[in-house]
Amino acid sequence: MAPGGQVDEDEATEPRRRPSRRSVLIAGASGLGIAAVAAGTATGVLPVSEALQRALGVASSSPASQIGVAKVERVWSRYRNRMVDLVILLPSKSPSRNLPVSLLLHGLHGRARTAAPTGTLAELASQVARKRVQPYGFVAVDGGDNYWHENVPGDDPMGMLLEEVPQWLRERGLGGVDGMPFACTGMSMGGFGALLYARRRAERRQPVGALALLAPALILSWTEMAKRHAFHDEADWASMDPLRHLEATAGIPTALWCGTEDAFIHGARRFIAAVRPEIGYTARGKHGDSFNRTVVPSMVSFLGRHHPSA
Repeated sequence: MAPGGQVDEDEATEPRRRPSRRSVLIAGASGLGIAAVAAGTATGVLPVSEALQRALGVASSSPASQIGVAKVERVWSRYRNRMVDLVILLPSKSPSRNLPVSLLLHGLHGRARTAAPTGTLAELASQVARKRVQPYGFVAVDGGDNYWHENVPGDDPMGMLLEEVPQWLRERGLGGVDGMPFACTGMSMGGFGALLYARRRAERRQPVGALALLAPALILSWTEMAKRHAFHDEADWASMDPLRHLEATAGIPTALWCGTEDAFIHGARRFIAAVRPEIGYTARGKHGDSFNRTVVPSMVSFLGRHHPSA
């Protein structure tokens, strides 16, 4: 069955600064190449490399006529105490004001520019253009390597997501009146982060409308998690481990996709068995883009089904 179904191939149960003027505008998307437009800045035109195009998820077999736009800016995060990339993926050149947006959280050693699986922007633009989903976008930010929480004092990526991202979206006319993302999409470490983010939103009585998890880093052993140096100790990890706090995200429409040769498959299967998500899909594949890109159409359509206007 296609990745949109609830099927496992081997078991069915299975200090505040102003945003930088430096930005990049990429228009168009297809497997045959895209037209790149660089926005003017004080230092001149910025080159847009093929590698960056791929990192933003614009390489795809979708028709060249389907247009999507990606914007990259540098902004100051007071919660992370540093400049970060703010990447926004839009389904068209002129999206409606207050366009709903899903967070897109990168994995370990990743960054905002590599958060989107290959083909994400093209698929989004295509499905919107064909009216298969209502228009929405994605926003990604640099979150570091601490599993999207404040492991290092003064570097709080979760605070950035909860407090600063809505402000940045409002300033750009995105995310509704309050700028709050309607959903959260996370890959690997970002999948862990997405579940933690959804828990924090629920605690604030501002629940997300959907969760899309790509091979989430749901690790079953402290010995394995300790290697990542992302938590103070086992108790710190246990206090945030999504598998120990499943009730925190109960009732949120959720989809999970994971390759059966992925090191995170055991945690993914445990999550699927316990939660019975709307989509719980596993199929042959290893960890990374080679698998993730195959489920992009399912991911885009799933989030579309839970669009605020749906």
